[in-house]
Amino acid sequence: MASIRREVSVAAGPAAVWDAIRDVGAVHERLAPGFVVDTKLEEGARIVTFGNGVVARELIVDVDDEARRLAWSVVGGRMTHHNASLQVFAEGEGRSRVVWIADLLPNELAGYIAGMIEQGMAVMKKTLELHAARA
Repeated sequence: MASIRREVSVAAGPAAVWDAIRDVGAVHERLAPGFVVDTKLEEGARIVTFGNGVVARELIVDVDDEARRLAWSVVGGRMTHHNASLQVFAEGEGRSRVVWIADLLPNELAGYIAGMIEQGMAVMKKTLELHAARA
């Protein structure tokens, strides 16, 4: 099983970062606009449309406010297994560290998914820091 772990330091406080991440229906507006162009909620899941045209149905596994951790699982499509999480950690005064972990099968998709995660994290960092600078 492929396991991908990426993290990024963000010049925004963990409460603000978590508030944007936990808003599972507004990824395209508050967290990664452009990387995600639309998010539609349904019972226990969201349908995410990415800027490259890929559409994924993501089951929301857990929104843990205490741990500041969102967990989800992509169902359908080319992956036979997928689970992922985003977690926010305090990193000094007014800073956060965001960790994205994804486990998936088949292994052959790891490079593609890692590339999407890296793109998404770059957009998240820019968006969160821009919002923090305006606050």
